[in-house]
Amino acid sequence: MKNLTYDYIITGGGSAGCVLANRLSADPSVTVLLVEAGGRDSHPLFHMPAGFAKMTKGIGSWGWHTVPQKHLKNRVLRFTQAKVIGGGSSINAQIYTRGAPADYDEWESLGGATGWGYRDVLPYFKRSEDNERFANAFHGYGGPLGVSNPVSPLPICEAFFRAGQDMGIPFNADFNGAAHAGLGYYQLTQRNARRSSTSSSFLDPVLGRPNLAVWLRTQTVRVVMEGKRAIGVELAVGDERTPKLVRARREVIVSSGAIGSPKLLLQSGIGPAAHLEAVGVRALHDLPGVGENLQDHLDLFVIAECTGEHTYDKYNKLHHAAIAGLQYLVQKKGPAASSLFETGGFWYADGLDTTARSPDIQLHLGLGSGIEAGMAKLQHAGVTLNTAFLRPRSRGTVRLANADPASAPLIDPNYWAEPEDRASSIKGLRLARELMAQSALARFVQSEVLPGAAAQSDADLFDYACANAKTDHHPVGTCRMGHPDSPASVVAPDLRVIGIEGLRVVDASVMPFIPSCNTNAPTIMVAEKAADLILGRTARVEATDSRSEGAELSASRAGRALHALTAS
Repeated sequence: MKNLTYDYIITGGGSAGCVLANRLSADPSVTVLLVEAGGRDSHPLFHMPAGFAKMTKGIGSWGWHTVPQKHLKNRVLRFTQAKVIGGGSSINAQIYTRGAPADYDEWESLGGATGWGYRDVLPYFKRSEDNERFANAFHGYGGPLGVSNPVSPLPICEAFFRAGQDMGIPFNADFNGAAHAGLGYYQLTQRNARRSSTSSSFLDPVLGRPNLAVWLRTQTVRVVMEGKRAIGVELAVGDERTPKLVRARREVIVSSGAIGSPKLLLQSGIGPAAHLEAVGVRALHDLPGVGENLQDHLDLFVIAECTGEHTYDKYNKLHHAAIAGLQYLVQKKGPAASSLFETGGFWYADGLDTTARSPDIQLHLGLGSGIEAGMAKLQHAGVTLNTAFLRPRSRGTVRLANADPASAPLIDPNYWAEPEDRASSIKGLRLARELMAQSALARFVQSEVLPGAAAQSDADLFDYACANAKTDHHPVGTCRMGHPDSPASVVAPDLRVIGIEGLRVVDASVMPFIPSCNTNAPTIMVAEKAADLILGRTARVEATDSRSEGAELSASRAGRALHALTAS
């Protein structure tokens, strides 16, 4: 019979949970249980880089949706949350970005997250990395996580960089280095042309440890409390109808993501008492911030028809897909080795401003048109340019629909509740349209299809956005960390749930503000730092040399701050 007592129980085997399972079980004197509601990542499409486009529905996802978005004409958006070991790192586009140093400095200075400034978190980013290209003040190698460069870039990508330079947007060889702004190739969480998820990189190598247990297809029903202490969890294993109690000698660590973690706390009776009582859950600990502060990047996109087969659209046809699959198996190259969104960058909604703290628009060049919904069949291949406003002011919520743990949560990102978010997002869309219209892309791009020539005014683009906008799959903030005396805080900077012993939250939900980037790398960083907090260790802050080749630290205030930081 399975052991029913462990030192640490981790609820959620996603981007953070797999990291924690590795780092905590490295101590042979403790026992660790990792619980994941989803199954194994054994399907080959989980590991093939281009396979993510097929994995964000069905077996890899919970299949949740938002509530009607009142500022987007009551549109309901599909809201993918992973349900598989490795979590989002098993189904995402593998883009490895960290954001701007100012993101983390503001966690500390504005959010009350003491000890989470850029100087504090940089060693944890570096600890994870096994970087294929860089070994410098900003990067490391030898860590579990494969970080590499695209293996099969297309000529249209280089033309995209020239288009940016024609507009004054520089080429950037490393978005995670000295400068954040510019266009370039994203580094990817891949190793040897295979996805490097936290499951394959952190968990698989340590599955043989006798002190680590992993239970898949196991749903955490609730955190079990005795007074104000978490003593374990109730788990529904497989098809069993009766949950079993599994006890934690030291801690329960909730690591179920920005939607799943507040959901679990709420169904455990931890959260706003009025909401819990309204849905029939007995309130055990009134904590108003649980499920508040939801932030996400809302994605808009431009789609153009190409002058020929310059992207990967033709590989949607069966015989071309078979050829691509064979090329991948034999050469580890070609369309199947592409993340499809491996080109992009960061710029400003209002143009270059050297006083701005960092770029506020992110761009992803999608090497096809079938990646997004709403497309009629084109004569030739298409290309997509996605754009997102990076620092939204709008805040949403995660709530329970009822007391049944099996029910989907009520997810309300509350997109564009703040008018500034709408204005900046539309500026980002105009920036993307301008890029696609540059003469440097004329050899590849024939004409814009969406939003289309008829959509020119802000009102036109608003209507287009209401019909087509989608999530960038970057939810954060719903169990935010901050000062323990703040009513908005759910966890203290050591990630302990405020007012409860033996309970922490470790995942993207603890981020007080959304980073200016894709959120997988920051989530892995949070777990790396959390492991040290739990084990009572601290990372060594390495001295760095601001004279690193290519450092252009005066490009923005963020750059100047980083110069001062790394030179100290």
